[in-house]
Amino acid sequence: MEKQQNSMATPALLRRFWPYMARYKGILCFDLFCAALTSVCELVLPLIMRSITNMGVNDLSSLTVSYILRVGALYLVLRLIDGAANYFMANTGHVMGARIETDMRRDAFDHLQKLSDSYFANTKVGQIMGRITNDLFDVTEFAHHCPEEFFIAGIKILASFLILCQASIPLTLAVFACVPLMGVVSVYLNQRLRARFRQQRVQIGELNATIEDSLLGQGVVKAFAAEEQERAKFEQGNRDFEQIKTLGYYAMAAFNTSTRLFDGLMYLVVILAGGLSLVYGKISAGDLVAYVLYVSTLIATIRRIVEFAEQFQRGMTGIERFAEIMDTPVPIHDAPDAKPLQPGPGAIRFEDVSFEYPDDHNKVLHHVSLDIKAGERLALVGPSGGGKTTLCNLIPRFYDVTSGRILIDGQDISKVTIKSLREDIGIVQQDVYLFSGSVADNIAYGKPGATREEIVEAARLAGAERFILALKDGFDTYVGERGVKLSGGQKQRIAIARALASDPEVLLCDEATSALDPKTTGQILSLLQKINREQGITVILITHQMSVIEQICNRVAILDSGKVAEIGAVEQVFSNPQSQAGRRLVSPAVAEPAAAWNMPIARIAFNGGASEAPVFAQLIKQTGVEPSIMGAATRNVDGKAFGTMLISLPEDSAKKQEILDFLNGCEGVSAEEVQEHV
Repeated sequence: MEKQQNSMATPALLRRFWPYMARYKGILCFDLFCAALTSVCELVLPLIMRSITNMGVNDLSSLTVSYILRVGALYLVLRLIDGAANYFMANTGHVMGARIETDMRRDAFDHLQKLSDSYFANTKVGQIMGRITNDLFDVTEFAHHCPEEFFIAGIKILASFLILCQASIPLTLAVFACVPLMGVVSVYLNQRLRARFRQQRVQIGELNATIEDSLLGQGVVKAFAAEEQERAKFEQGNRDFEQIKTLGYYAMAAFNTSTRLFDGLMYLVVILAGGLSLVYGKISAGDLVAYVLYVSTLIATIRRIVEFAEQFQRGMTGIERFAEIMDTPVPIHDAPDAKPLQPGPGAIRFEDVSFEYPDDHNKVLHHVSLDIKAGERLALVGPSGGGKTTLCNLIPRFYDVTSGRILIDGQDISKVTIKSLREDIGIVQQDVYLFSGSVADNIAYGKPGATREEIVEAARLAGAERFILALKDGFDTYVGERGVKLSGGQKQRIAIARALASDPEVLLCDEATSALDPKTTGQILSLLQKINREQGITVILITHQMSVIEQICNRVAILDSGKVAEIGAVEQVFSNPQSQAGRRLVSPAVAEPAAAWNMPIARIAFNGGASEAPVFAQLIKQTGVEPSIMGAATRNVDGKAFGTMLISLPEDSAKKQEILDFLNGCEGVSAEEVQEHV
C-alpha cells in the first residue's frame, strides 16, 4: 500500500504549479482579458433594466423607441464581443491546459527515469500510472477553468458591490454580509472534499495495481486455478473504492446543499430588506429590479464557483501527487565534475566495497575486494542471497556503494557520467524483457538510431540472424507484449544482440541460461565464449550451474554472506576448494563434520592427476588397507580426476600416516586428515 503523506497547503501547491502556468502567461493574460469581456454583458444588463424601469415609472414620455434601439444595439455589440471572447476561452484556453498537462507529464516521466531501483521496488506501477495519467487529466481542466472562473467571479462580485452601493449602502451590506459566512463554511467543506479526492486517487492506484498484477500473471492464475482468489482480491479493492467514492459524494452533497441554503438566504434578504426599502422610499423600483438582477448574477457566480470548487480540489490533488513524484530524491546522479568514461579493455576492480540497501538498510556486501581482468570470463557463484546480483548491479550504478569504490580501467565509476558508464556495459538477465514492437526495434534499443546494417550485425554476433530471418516478417516481426511470441532461447539471443548493439566492453549475464533447456543453454554458452574471444569483451556470469562454469569460464569467485570466500582458476577451485563455502558448493556431499562418522576421516583432493581408480588400487596394494569412501564429488575429464573425496582412516596412527604419505606422493593428489569441518 502506498504510504500516506501529509497534505501540502494550497498556497504551496499553487507556487509549485505556477512555473508551468508562467510558460504560457501571454495566453493566460489574454484569456483573463476575454473573461473580463464576458463579464461586461452580465454587469451592464441590470443597469439597462434599471434605467428602462425608472424611466417607465417616473417619466414614461422620456422612454422613446430611439432610446430602446440604441440600448438594444449596445447590448447586441456586447453580446457579439462576449461570443468572440468565449470562443477564445473555450478553444485556446483548453489548449493551454493541455500543454501544461503535457509539460508536467514529461517532467514527471523524466524524473521517474532518474529514480533508483529502490523506488520502483517499493512503489506499485498502478500508483505511478495513476499519478502521471488520471491525476494530470484534472490539472488540464484546473489550469484552464479555475483562473478564469475565479477571475470572473472576482470582477462580478466587486462590480456588483460598487454599483449596488450607489443605490443603497445598507441594503448592499445586508446582502453581502452572507458572503463571508458562506466563505468560512465553503473552506471547511472544501477541505473535507479534498481529503476524499485524495483517498480516491490512492485507492484507484491500488485497484489499478491489483488489476495489472492479475492480468500479467494470468498464466500463474490459471495454473493454480486461482480465479476465485483473484476475483475476491479485486472485489475487495473495488468495494473499498466504492466506499471511498460514496464518502466523497457525501462531502460534495454537503457542500452543494450549504451553497443552495446561502443562495436562499441572499434572496430572502433582497425580498425583505429590498421590499421594505421600497416601501419607505429608500430606493426606486428600478433599483430594486437592479438588486434582484445583480443578486441573481451574484448567486449564479457563486454557483459557478461551487461547480469549479470540485474541479479545483481535483486539480490540487493532482498537483499534490505530481509534486510528491518530483520531490522524490534522485540518489544516483552525475557528480558535478563527472567526465565521460574513457574507452578501455574492460578491467574492473572492487576496492573494499560494502553496500546496504538504502530503504531497509539490509547489509548485503562486506568489504569486498575483487580484481576482474580485462577480457576474462568470470563466474560469480554462491548460495542465494550471497550478494552476487547486488555486486553486478553496483557496476552500472543501479545503486551506489555504501563505502569503498569501483574502478573500470582505473576510472572511479562515481566520477564518470552515468550515460557513458551504462553505454559501456551490456546486461543480459534471466527474465528477459522485450518491448512491444518489432525484433529490430528491440535490438536497436541498445543503440538508439542504429542502422539496419548495425542491427543485422548485432544479431549475427548474437547468433540470432538465422532464426530471425526465418520469422514471418524477419527483423520486422512483431514480438508481442514482453516478447510472448518468441521462445525463451530466442528472447535470450535477442537480449544478447541488444546488449552487443552498443559495443560494450563489459557483459553482465545474470542467470542468463537458468530457464533454458540443455541444448539451448549449450548454444548460448558457446555464443558467449565466441563473443569473448572475438570481441575481447569482459564477461561476468552469475550462475548456480557448475557445468556452465566449467564450460566457458576462466576464473570463479565464490560469494558467501556478502564476502568473497574464494577466487581462482576454475579447475583449481573446483578440484581443491580452500574455503568452507567452496567445499559446500563444489562438494556438498563431503562438506560434513568428521565427527558425524565417529572415526578418523581424510579428505583427498584430485587436481588433475590420474583417475581415482588406479590410485585406490595402488593404495590397497601398498598399505594393505581398503578404506571406505564416505563421500565424493569427483569427475573425470580426459582421464584425469578433479574434485574431492572423503575416506575412512584406521585408528592405528602408523597406518593412518602411511596412507596419508602414500596419497600425498601421488601425482595431482593431496590428502589431509579432517579434524572438524571440511
